[in-house]
Amino acid sequence: MSGPLIPVILSGGAGTRLWPLSRELYPKQLLPLCSDRTLLQETALRIEAAPIVVCNQEHRFIVAEQIREIGIEAQRIVIEPIGRNTLPAITIAALMNEATPDALLLVMPSDHSILDHAAFQDGVARAVGLAESGHLVTFGIHPERAETGYGYIRRGVATGGGFTVDRFVEKPDAETAAGYLASGGYDWNSGIFLFPVGVFLAEVERLSPDLLAGCRRALAEGSADLFFFRLGEAAFAAVPSQSVDYGVMERTDKAAVVPVRMGWSDIGSWSALWRETPQDDHGNAVIGDGVVLNSQGCYVRAEHGLVAAVGVRDLVIVATGDAVLVADKSADQDVKKIVEILKTRQRPEATQGLRVWRPWGWFETVEEGPRFKVKQLQVEPGAKLSLQKHWHRSEHWVVVTGTAIVTRDGSDFILRENESTFIPAGTPHRLENPGKVPLRLIEVQSGEYVGEDDIVRLEDVYGR
Repeated sequence: MSGPLIPVILSGGAGTRLWPLSRELYPKQLLPLCSDRTLLQETALRIEAAPIVVCNQEHRFIVAEQIREIGIEAQRIVIEPIGRNTLPAITIAALMNEATPDALLLVMPSDHSILDHAAFQDGVARAVGLAESGHLVTFGIHPERAETGYGYIRRGVATGGGFTVDRFVEKPDAETAAGYLASGGYDWNSGIFLFPVGVFLAEVERLSPDLLAGCRRALAEGSADLFFFRLGEAAFAAVPSQSVDYGVMERTDKAAVVPVRMGWSDIGSWSALWRETPQDDHGNAVIGDGVVLNSQGCYVRAEHGLVAAVGVRDLVIVATGDAVLVADKSADQDVKKIVEILKTRQRPEATQGLRVWRPWGWFETVEEGPRFKVKQLQVEPGAKLSLQKHWHRSEHWVVVTGTAIVTRDGSDFILRENESTFIPAGTPHRLENPGKVPLRLIEVQSGEYVGEDDIVRLEDVYGR
């Protein structure tokens, strides 16, 4: 009998291929792309067990809030001080459960879509038997087309509920992919795994001993931070960056694959998302305020304003509040190159959108000009901003919905809907939401400088 099944959710991706909807500071796993829930939330709901979530510094509060919203209490939310690919992240999760070597880690990327949950559960049940017999199990996806954007797994001999792995194959060209599809002996590599803790750690020690030692140091030098666990920064930075495929799965003799048909997609491009989205009779997927005429095979997404497309074919058209993307679907893998160009030009659109997330909620800049800025803020129930002051700007606050406790120059008072207050430059102040519904307000800043770095935090419950 195996030990407990522990979900491990990897949430470190940047999602640059889905720019401009996905940004580095708010990537695709945090977005509701295929349902009313985000991809992260859908992942966490697949298994009824408290997960270990591994994420980066910038996303930690958003990840925690999204997990809380669906009524799940994470076993741990582990903060990676720097990205080191999948093998170190999984190794850290395994080391956290080293005392129970028969425990099974179900490793799931946070940014995949699975439509057939029953088939997924059946695949996990078959994989458990293989894992109990000492295999490191990966889930293979039955290929539906000659896809060149995925890695492949060639099946070996049948064993238990799956097959041994003959070999892993990198992303093929179109002709090779067609041959794999015709042969019937290959599966797409999903990046989902089931590992017995003891077997996995023994293989990491055999194949990458320096990486294992570095992960042990990072864990030993880590510390609790609010409801997170922060790995030791210097130790983790010294750990080699390596994928679990290259570091273990392609080199072990214990690899097995369980083929599944579960409506899987890694949502790795706009074309992939188009395939997962309901379409009209002409193959057009339209999300938001969009209109198409005499068009075919297009993905049109209007996050801000009206988008109209006339007489076009196989295009991706995405409009957000600060950017518009127009791309041929056949070239959508190159969207990440646009992000690279924007980064070299130091454009903020490369990494963040108009909505900027904070531990207490978010804000959006509505309008900005010389000596003024207008923002919309939302403070989540029970949250509060830091006690702070600004040297170069004053602020006017108008409550739109909810109730606020305002601290101003040592005094507290209540602001309700349609009420306002003024915060002079240099005055210590704080905003808090004591209610059970989000607090929404309009903030008008005015002064000689209205940049975000004009802030002096006097007290902060989030330790910034």
